[in-house]
Formats: sequence, C-alpha cells, structure tokens
Amino acid sequence: MADSFRTGASVPREEFDFVHRPATDQSFENALAKARAGERLGVADGVELLTTGTDVDGIDPGRKELVLEAANRRRAEVVGDEVTFVANLNNNVTTACNTGCLFCNFKDRSEQFRESYQGDHGGFTKTPAESREIALEAVERGIYEVCSVSGLHPAFALDAEHREILEASDRGDLNYRPPGEYEEDPATYCEQIAAMSVEGVHVHSMTPEEAYHARRGTDWNYEVVYGRLEDAGLDSVPGTAAEILVDEVREVICPGKIDTGEWVEAMEAAAAVGLDTTATIMYGHVENEAHRVHHLDVVRELQDRTGNITEFVPLSFVHHDTPLHERGMVEAGATTHEDELMIAVSRLYLDNVDHIQSSWVKYGDTQGLKMLTCGADDFMGTILSEEITKRAGGDYGEYRSFQEYVDMIAAIGRTPVERSTDYEKRRVIDPDDRPHGPELGPKADGTPLV
Repeated sequence: MADSFRTGASVPREEFDFVHRPATDQSFENALAKARAGERLGVADGVELLTTGTDVDGIDPGRKELVLEAANRRRAEVVGDEVTFVANLNNNVTTACNTGCLFCNFKDRSEQFRESYQGDHGGFTKTPAESREIALEAVERGIYEVCSVSGLHPAFALDAEHREILEASDRGDLNYRPPGEYEEDPATYCEQIAAMSVEGVHVHSMTPEEAYHARRGTDWNYEVVYGRLEDAGLDSVPGTAAEILVDEVREVICPGKIDTGEWVEAMEAAAAVGLDTTATIMYGHVENEAHRVHHLDVVRELQDRTGNITEFVPLSFVHHDTPLHERGMVEAGATTHEDELMIAVSRLYLDNVDHIQSSWVKYGDTQGLKMLTCGADDFMGTILSEEITKRAGGDYGEYRSFQEYVDMIAAIGRTPVERSTDYEKRRVIDPDDRPHGPELGPKADGTPLV
C-alpha cells in the first residue's frame, strides 16, 4: 500500500461564515515556551501551535518541527518509549441510518432495508445471533476486545421496555419503525451487547449518538441508558460521534446529530456509571484550527471532571466518497503537516489524557509510524474488519497482524507492548521471540491471529 505526503491547500474553509477564526493576541514563541515548560495551554496557545503562528500564512516547516519536538518530549515524559496496541475486532451491527451526516459514506438509507423496498443496496444488518457467532470466533482466535459502532437503525430500541414505549407513542419525530417492517431485525441494543459479551471479551460500544437513539421518546437520562447497557455486558464507550465539538461546525456537517452539550452529557453519564471512555476528533473538512482547539478544550474540561478518558484519537477526514466532497463543500482532507500538528498539539494540550493514538487506518503505515514521533504512543489494534473508513474511500487496509506491529514498532526503535482496552494489562514483547500473537485474551495463547 502506498503512503503519500499530502501537501497544499486542504479545504476552502474561508468560504464558511464561522464565528470562530484562527486569530489570537498570543505569539507562537510564547505558546511554544509554555508548551516546553509543561504549562497548561489556553485556546490561543493551541491555535498558535496548530497554525505554527497566526503571524504567517500557511504552515512554517521550521516552526512545525519545534512543535513536534516538544510533543515528542512530552510523550516520552508521560508514557516512555512503549508503543501499545490491542487485539480487537470491529463488529458493526448495521449500516442502516437516515441521520444524513455529510462526512459519512458508511450508512445506507434505512428505507432501503424495508421489506417493501424493491431495489438492491450494499448494506447489512446483523442479528444478535450473528454478532455472538462473530464474537465467539474472535475470542477463539485470541481477540479480547469487540468494538461495535453502528448506524441508527429505526427499529433499534434500548430494550423491551423501550420498545413498548416506542410502539405506544403517536409521535412522528422519533425515527422509529417496528422490526417487522425490515428484512432483518437488529433486535435491541441490550440484546446486541449481551450477544457480544462472551467468554470474558471486552465490549467497547454505544457512542453518545447511539445512546441518544436508545433513549428517544422517553424521559430517561443517559445514566439510565448506560446503566442498562452495562448490565447487559457493556464495558467501555467509544467517544466517537464527536466530530468537531463546536456547534457551528456540526450544523454544517451533521445537522441531524446531537449537539456538543448532548455529547458531553452522555460522556459524563457513562463515566458516572463507571464506564471508561475514549474521545475522538474528526478534522480536515470544513472546520478551521480554532475549532480544533476548542474541541480539545471541551475534551480536557470533560477529563478534568470525570477522569475516565483512557485515550484520545485524532481521526483525519477521508473525503473521497463522502457527500461533503461530492457536493463540492470539501476539496480534500487535511495535509500531512496538519496531521502531524494535530497529533502534537493533542499531546501538548491534553495534559490530563495519557494516551494519544495514531490511526494507521487513516494515515497509512509510514505516516502512522511517523505520528509516533509527533506525540502519539498507541497504534490502534488488529481490528480484523473495518468498514467505515473503507466506505469513505480509505486505502489503508482492514486488519493488522501482531507480527506487523512488532516489526514496525521495533524498526523505529520503540518497544512494542500488547495492552488491554483500559491499558491496565500490558505485555512487553521481545521482537526476537517469534512468532507473535496475543496473550492477554481469555483464550489467547500467543498463536498468530493472521
């Protein structure tokens, strides 16, 4: 697979009439000095570092390297030279969704899944029995994390009680249709979670957006939703659906999605019932650098209150086959300079989040490894199945073997470490002790996954 260094203009962001703009009364030199000293950065500091100075046009390569160096030093101080990864599987339950997010090509219009629909579609919906079979097979192979993020299927309900409420409601704004209208019944969220919670596997699922879908039509708060999901077998929550946590951007790219306040409320509730969370940012579309730093500020304040965020995951927007690109709203994704600075400033700004992830799915192998010298310390997981980025036009594959991980990490002089989802279990791997496979799972014995 080819890795490319993306340069040049990324998106015509000046065409959007946003209130937030990357302009500050700070200087790059002052912001860099604060970062080097380990002081808590403010929004203006973050903007200066992310732009390499608002006093210059474009990214200054020399200044960029200074930011990357500061972030790499901070990474070494916080987590040392270990590079972690996890043995996991993606099991996305359904592509049926009618939320209409303009950055997404994973979804298929939910009406195409109805029994009455005569055409073809490339989507899928899995039953709980199918999800259980996938999880059981994964555990037998050594996997110990199942990650599940799905479309908002109109037939989804939280549980049997929620379905009764939805069936009895005469409201037309609940995005609900009975399972019998569809070619395949996704059952309930709790049934899907229980199906995947097998043999001690860690279930990482139910984004804030999915949690909102799981309480529609009720007066339940998010703690009720996440409490029932935890009882069903949920272990941690992916902080996706975050995109950019600034509402003026969300109104452009995902007007049908929850707003920033709802996302934060759901994440606080997940933490309140004892669930670990992650947090993400999807950047490189219509937003500007000020939006990115405001997003980091929301995440940092959330972590100050909860302490439950185990890792932060910058996700570079893959534009090729998305409505934003097809409608001419976005010409390209982020440049490689922007990618590197996003990782670096995430490390420097999020002084209360230990782990920053580099996504080889988004960046490719070569650039993904480079991010490990820009402040990142985690290199994702094996995933074994990846649909979301692939459907948006991503080029970088669907799975990763332990052998590849060990070889790549050792090649840059860092220490490969197998980890659990919560980072509590860790196994340092000797690159010379082949073959390499997972050992932390309930049935993992070191046998290679692929």
